[in-house]
Amino acid sequence: MLSLRVLARLLDYPSAELQAAAPELIEIINDERRLPAALRARLMDWCQRLLEADLLELQSEYVALFDKGRATSLLLFEHVHGESRDRGQAMVDLMAEYRAAGFELDARELPDYLPMFLEYLSTRPEADIGRWLGEIRHILALLSARLEEREADHALVPLALLALIGAEEDVAAHRDSVKEEAPDDTPEALDEVWEEEAVRFSAASDEDCALQSAEGRRLAERKKAVPSDPVKIMPGSGPADRGPTDR
Repeated sequence: MLSLRVLARLLDYPSAELQAAAPELIEIINDERRLPAALRARLMDWCQRLLEADLLELQSEYVALFDKGRATSLLLFEHVHGESRDRGQAMVDLMAEYRAAGFELDARELPDYLPMFLEYLSTRPEADIGRWLGEIRHILALLSARLEEREADHALVPLALLALIGAEEDVAAHRDSVKEEAPDDTPEALDEVWEEEAVRFSAASDEDCALQSAEGRRLAERKKAVPSDPVKIMPGSGPADRGPTDR
């Protein structure tokens, strides 16, 4: 499903290459036609703005949005575990899932980095895509609401992922609470982050090895018994529709 790769690219740090690829991104979004027409139009308009905008301004906005504070983090497990050891175990479990599927990571990225996760999903069957998006839908809804509050186009990415499984209305449940959240990108809030214990991504003792996160248990259980298609991807529509294997 190439539209997942488009959404991954739209969350990347802005570059000249991304700007140059904007026309191709627009074409893929339009051709797959899996998203509602209004949402496709908003995504294509955003791609056009990326093409025409000043690159330095795009980069400055990206840093302010994603590199300060945790509220809009693109690391999925940070929204669930923060910087606890459970997050480390969840990363190990997800890495094992990638390797079992023959998906090897570039060492520069963490396995729960959302663009990387979308790259992985783009290689999977529709049933797997729907299942995974269903499992992280609460994170996607919260992230979309927080990005909306900051009036960022990037909110369209988690919204589009929710729309693929017919769950875009989930965002509404978070909009009021997000308005009440204290800013986490102030100097004071950032100082508190530096004072917290660093996350550990590897087991340093037998006790750590025995540690099982919620994600770890869920993955183990899912390998034993997987319900059939609990969440389905929205089908394409219209004469220009192409399935995920037709491109």
